[in-house]
Amino acid sequence: MTPRPRPPLPTAPEFGAPVPQAGSPETLDFLARRRSASALTLAAPGPSREDLADLIRLAARVPDHGKLAPWRFLVLEGADKAAFADALEGLALARGDARAAGKLGKLRTPPACIAVISSPRPGDIPEWEQRLSAGAVCATLLYAATAMGFGANWITDWYAYDAGACARLGLSGDEKVAGFILLGTPAEAPRERERPDPATLTTRWRP
Repeated sequence: MTPRPRPPLPTAPEFGAPVPQAGSPETLDFLARRRSASALTLAAPGPSREDLADLIRLAARVPDHGKLAPWRFLVLEGADKAAFADALEGLALARGDARAAGKLGKLRTPPACIAVISSPRPGDIPEWEQRLSAGAVCATLLYAATAMGFGANWITDWYAYDAGACARLGLSGDEKVAGFILLGTPAEAPRERERPDPATLTTRWRP
């Protein structure tokens, strides 16, 4: 499976310009069948530099109460990504945790990764809302990459929470890893998984 050539994205609207909203049956069809690709099936070619820039531009359009942009992006590719994985392996083995070291295949295999860093800003907007916005960034990256024809997988794993791993990424203060978005071309189509029954999760509020 090779990503199909695609036309360039529309230019971003200018500030204050009307942004007409139209129905999109194609988007509904996409969402009805959206499926994450297994990280271990993601191979080259990965997104180009231009693709990554487009993905980040799309992700930055998520809902963001207060217009704070309480998140940032770290791109990991090639030798740099391999060096990060090597550092994580060293951390795990130094602690005698071979199981953690063995879980790095998901990070090593795909050609590209965008780490979404949640960076809450001080002020009136609750931190919880700012963290949710970072989650929306992760979901948008996942959807946009799939819509481009790539495979994508959103993971966290132990190195999203480990202090040593976060220090290697350069996180500071209240920053947290919202997700590692792994990107590449899937070697096989992902199979549908079990889904929850929405009816069992939905109630109607009544006074």
